[in-house]
Amino acid sequence: MTQRVAVVTGASSGIGLETARALAAQGFRVVGIGRDAARCAAAQAELGTGVEMLRGDLSLLAEADRLADAVADMAGRVDVLVNNAGGMAREQVMTVEGFEANYAANFLGPFVLTARLLPLMRAAAADAPPGSVRIVNTASDGSEMIPGIDLGDLQNLRNWSPGAAYCSGKLANVLHARALAARLAGDGIVAHSVHPGTVGSNFFAHTPGSVQAAYADAPKLSPAQGADTVIWLASAQEPGRSSGGYWYERAPRQPHPLVGDADFVEAFWQAAEALAGRAGA
Repeated sequence: MTQRVAVVTGASSGIGLETARALAAQGFRVVGIGRDAARCAAAQAELGTGVEMLRGDLSLLAEADRLADAVADMAGRVDVLVNNAGGMAREQVMTVEGFEANYAANFLGPFVLTARLLPLMRAAAADAPPGSVRIVNTASDGSEMIPGIDLGDLQNLRNWSPGAAYCSGKLANVLHARALAARLAGDGIVAHSVHPGTVGSNFFAHTPGSVQAAYADAPKLSPAQGADTVIWLASAQEPGRSSGGYWYERAPRQPHPLVGDADFVEAFWQAAEALAGRAGA
């Protein structure tokens, strides 16, 4: 049999590292992506030959393009894409491409990477059982906590805060999976999003002090526990029978009401494509 290929972003630590480890143990050839060179090297040493690490910063859309080209050079197919990279910034930073860095890292970069990898996923789906080729977006219950999304200001530039940037990016991950489900149904590819729970990882090291204080005493899952539903969505049989879901602890979870509005999901997709198309302009 042709070896299945999984691409896992944010694979140098936390949930992504555990996901890469588990999928490699299942026999996948895993291509891990991480931003920090030292953590990537440490992950490569820890995970061994079943995982190949690439370094790249998904807050830059040019980097998403470069990473997609690198994956294409390494493998002629992608069976699983786990868009796991993300985080919460302390302050607003604009990238050299003119995007708000936190929103770009949480959503725009993964949005572009997914689009660029779809030909490799369609190639995998052509000779794989329907539903076995998967896209999994790591979201958050933060996606449920904001009133909505301004389609004319996806990055919240007119009213930016760390929480708004993070929560809107995570809601975008859920909307992205829902929109992909409809677009990819004819290809036999499924897409899901997941709230992994509150995980004790280096996520909190980069958040504002107020967030660190609020969650200092909160119970936290281990990275392996947080990765459980991500891994299940990527590889178990049951999630391949549906698409576009939002999951928590291997069970469907009610998403933000906007996710159930098909017209809004389509309008969001069009706004995201228009925003991503500004890269390099």
